[in-house]
Formats: sequence, structure tokens, C-alpha cells
Amino acid sequence: MSFTGPPEQKKRWLVPLIKGEEQTCFGVTEADAGLDTTSIKTFARRTDGGYLVSGGKIWTSTAQIASKIVLLARTTAKPDCRRPTDGITLFLHRSRPSAHRSTRDRKLGRKAVDSNQIFITDLFVPEEDRVGDEGKGFQYLLDSINPERILVAAENVGLGQGALERAARYARERVVFGRPIGKNQGIQHPARAEAGPSSRRHIGWCLRAAWLYDSGKPCAAEANAAKLLAGGAGFEAATRAVLTHGGMGICQGIPCRAAVPRVHPAPDRARGPSNSS
Repeated sequence: MSFTGPPEQKKRWLVPLIKGEEQTCFGVTEADAGLDTTSIKTFARRTDGGYLVSGGKIWTSTAQIASKIVLLARTTAKPDCRRPTDGITLFLHRSRPSAHRSTRDRKLGRKAVDSNQIFITDLFVPEEDRVGDEGKGFQYLLDSINPERILVAAENVGLGQGALERAARYARERVVFGRPIGKNQGIQHPARAEAGPSSRRHIGWCLRAAWLYDSGKPCAAEANAAKLLAGGAGFEAATRAVLTHGGMGICQGIPCRAAVPRVHPAPDRARGPSNSS
């Protein structure tokens, strides 16, 4: 919106959000499409004064409390488009119980924010609630997703490093058999020689992607790489920090334990530290 919206839309939409008077949820992902966003089935059909939208979304965070919804829908069927990314339109519309039905998902972690499935049938969206031009929503979406990925990547690095710092402090203070456990190679090597350098190394990807984005240059590949690599490194660092605490690592009161469910791991890292550690 800050890039593509006209002044009237920015005043009407952004000012209340910045003031905290309204909250927005994000309706993009669909069960059958997953990461293949160009295959979404939610469709916005032209009608007098706007669109009638029907479809469904998953992983819509804060839908239980949001007053607005950012909604991605096709306005042209995928087979009728020259490119798969064409024919997708972005809307920002008022979210209310009468507009769609939502169910809250029960999750293993990240319970501080609700995730929902929403179901929409013939929702009328006025034309003035369309973001930018019809059919260009996919590009507008990337304008917001790329900086989000860079932010998440940097967050993952920071969470991993913070967890390792707490683990190092614990290893210096925890005395077993008359000596701090941090003097044992079994504690030192996985944390200092593997998890630590790996986490710090990937901050370079974050900085590179952020520089490209701030310079107005294409950064999709760098943003994706930063999130993938930093997510894996951050998850391994946080997990190693938890293991440094031994049996106490599973206790709720251990600060570094809280970092594990907050880090977004790469799929091959979700199993925990590598075999070499």
C-alpha cells in the first residue's frame, strides 16, 4: 500500500493502522495451492461497483480480532493469462463476522498469535478497496513479502545468537564434578565451533538483501536465501543452546528455550542439530 496506493487510500487505510485503531490480517495462502501462490482458487468476479469474492484461505493470522483483511484473489483464470503471475489482484477490505466464516487452528507452537482458516462466499468488495491495478497483485505482494523475509531472517540470527550467549553464560556458571561444564569439549565445540559461526555467517545474507531492497533493486533471491539459511542456522543455534542446559533445557523458565519455537527453521534443520554435533 505504501508503494502502490494513491493518497486517498493511504490516508483511509494506513493512518488508522499506524495509530493502532485498526488491525489487519493477511489472506493469501490456500490449502490446495500452498507456496504456489499463482494457483490460488479464490476468485473476485466483477459486478456493479466492485467485486464478488468467493474462496478460502489458511494460516490467516489474527483473523479473530482483525478489522481489515488483505485479500489476494484471482480476477482472471490462470489458463487465460499470458503469465502465471498475471490476473491476480490485491484487496484491502473490512473484516467482519458477516463477511466470512473463520475457524481457529490448534498449533504445536507460536500460540501467542491465532492462525485461522477463513471461508468466503460472495463477499462484496467495492472497487475503491482494490490495491493498485487489477491483475498486478502478485507483484504488489512481493513488495511486502521480500522485506518481511529479510526481517525474519535477521530475527532468526538474533534469536540464535542470543540463545548461545545465554548458554555460554550458563556453561561458565554451571559447575559439575568440580569444574564449569563450559570447559568440556562436548559443550564447547558444538556451540562455539559450529552453531555460533554458522549463525553469525548468515547475517551477511540479511545485510545484502536489505541493501538491495533499500536501493530499490530486485532482491527476491537474496531475501529467500537469507530466510532459508538464517532460519536453519538460528534453529540449530537455539537448539544447541537448549542442549547445553542438559535436562534443565526443557524447563519453561530457561530463557533460551523460548527461542526455539520462535525461530523459523529450514525443513532439513527442523530435526535438530546435525549429526556432526
